[in-house]
Amino acid sequence: MGLQIGIVGLPNVGKSTLFKALTKKQTLIANYPFATIDPSVGIVEVPDARLEPLSKVSNAARIVPATIEFVDIAGLVAGASQGEGLGNQFLAHIRECDAIAQVVREFTDKNIIHVHDSVDPTRDRDVINLELALADLQTITKRLDNVRKTLKGGGSKEIEAHIAYLERVKIALEQGHAARDIETSDDEKPWLRELSLLTAKPILYIRNVDEGFKGDAILHSPNEISISAKIEAELAELSSEDARAMMADLEMTEAGLDRVIVAAYKLLGLCTYFTSGEIETRAWTVHEGSKAPVAAGVIHTDFEKSFIRAEVVNWKEFVELGGWSGAREKGAMKTEGKEYIVKDGDVCYFKVGA
Repeated sequence: MGLQIGIVGLPNVGKSTLFKALTKKQTLIANYPFATIDPSVGIVEVPDARLEPLSKVSNAARIVPATIEFVDIAGLVAGASQGEGLGNQFLAHIRECDAIAQVVREFTDKNIIHVHDSVDPTRDRDVINLELALADLQTITKRLDNVRKTLKGGGSKEIEAHIAYLERVKIALEQGHAARDIETSDDEKPWLRELSLLTAKPILYIRNVDEGFKGDAILHSPNEISISAKIEAELAELSSEDARAMMADLEMTEAGLDRVIVAAYKLLGLCTYFTSGEIETRAWTVHEGSKAPVAAGVIHTDFEKSFIRAEVVNWKEFVELGGWSGAREKGAMKTEGKEYIVKDGDVCYFKVGA
């Protein structure tokens, strides 16, 4: 689906270190602000333990996991909305992403400078969120001026409703609310999409902590993860066997990167369905609530229009019953039509016309 998560944060909070660990891609990691200027993009596999058993049952020749894109974006400073630092580039790159992963620094390495000369994750989070809100206010103000001009040429109820909505969003932003938290009706959603507001994007907070950190949530956000980017970067450089040994030494039950990837995936409101046969077992990404023709269209755009029906079985039953033949014999496979909503974990076979 080409969905992108933009990794943002103040300079020197560990964004590029995290990105390198996520993508195992070499990026410039340096101890000075704005080491990252042009964004780097890396495609990351979404870990999914269901793929291997599905593949074994189908005797699949290969496994193809779902993927998600991460973008390492230049560090932001206070005043970015007014063009400070690399503000304009920073904000433009965020606008192109589907969601934001904001890295906040909690690690205490004195050898790595902090733009504010002290470690305060709550302050740093608020600096970035304020800059995003200020940029959105500029966008809203400009759009309001343009829509009001059209009203002078001859009013309509739709234009008046549009103005009322924009004014409501502007007031909410001025009061410190994010656009994502503003109640928006179905009729108003196209206006919100047109604005491409930064604070409308879903956000994940990644607390970059010291090795061995054990503590409670500090930002008090429902979308909040604590990891040590330094440790994750070291793990990413090791073989699978050595990485498992290191994790055991550190008493880590799972890689922090896996938690970041899965959290980012869920942040976008995505779910996974599977296709499985001798050629391949593949995970496909759809938005939660997608109907079967839309899900089929992810495989090939023509499939959405030519969709006839879907054969569907839950992945656990698929594995337990030995694949498609067993699922059919035991009645676990269901035939679904155009109104069927695909569920996370469905194994699907789509019937399409010519």
